[in-house]
Amino acid sequence: MPIASIIPVKTFSKAKTRLGLSQEKTEQLCKIMLDEVLSAISQSKIDKTVIISRDERAFEIAKKYNAVQIYEETENGVNSAVSLAEKYLLENNFETSIVFPQDIPLITSYDIDELIKYRKTPQLVVVPSRKFDGTNALLRSPINIMETHYDEDSYKIHLTTAKSRNIPTTFALIRRIMWDIDDITDIEFILSNIEKPELVTKIRNTIE
Repeated sequence: MPIASIIPVKTFSKAKTRLGLSQEKTEQLCKIMLDEVLSAISQSKIDKTVIISRDERAFEIAKKYNAVQIYEETENGVNSAVSLAEKYLLENNFETSIVFPQDIPLITSYDIDELIKYRKTPQLVVVPSRKFDGTNALLRSPINIMETHYDEDSYKIHLTTAKSRNIPTTFALIRRIMWDIDDITDIEFILSNIEKPELVTKIRNTIE
């Protein structure tokens, strides 16, 4: 049963404004995070990755990992981007997808393979963000079992929508997937991490 990952990538220059970094530093940080996520995925049991973006720099990184690149004419939010990827995956006979954000650089292939173990059909698996205000991984099998609800307290909406439709659902707490980078406190945590010292060095050299 082929499985794909979906990564919606916001234009780097418009991303992560809450970090308060210069545009140049923000763009470099976005590139580092996306590369780290794609590297982990490439070493996991996922068969194909789809990147949806308007940013050519994101596509340059995607090429390194043989990811499918879908150009988004206009940025209409995560849900719209995911729907573009869904169309491609359904046309190419993929049964399962996992939506990941680009800002979870602590993720490892082990984490992804542990998440895949929850897969059944039909099945929804939700991994929340550390602050429980978003969805950091969303596994859907089949892919069109339910539409996505990003941008507004998404993990709760994903869970309640699935419950209302009697969709079998798993709520998974996978630590390194839960850690995203939204503000400066998140960066401080990443810099204290000892599991990915090379990543820490890259981020420190970028923001200091």
